[in-house]
Amino acid sequence: MTPTPNTKALSEWPLWEVFIRSKQGLEHKHCGSLHASDAEHALQMARDVYTRRQEGVSIWVVPSHTITASAPEDKAELFDPAGDKIYRHPTFYDIPDEVGHM
Repeated sequence: MTPTPNTKALSEWPLWEVFIRSKQGLEHKHCGSLHASDAEHALQMARDVYTRRQEGVSIWVVPSHTITASAPEDKAELFDPAGDKIYRHPTFYDIPDEVGHM
């Protein structure tokens, strides 16, 4: 399929990550990505695409290229050191029966 002028322009726009805070939530959650020409355009598009049912109260858009993420192969060095700190995992406490769900 040959790209049309519109799809070519879309693919040349920067990629933005979209985060929405719902009416019930305290944190923003990643809900998807979109291509937009600039930050203001990304906010407008995110509103149109991800908050159609008026479920959001706040939108963040972040250029994808500015996000730094850990690599899957770094999992051991980033997350395993916490395993030797038993005080962070209170598995040795007796929990009363009336608590039940812990």
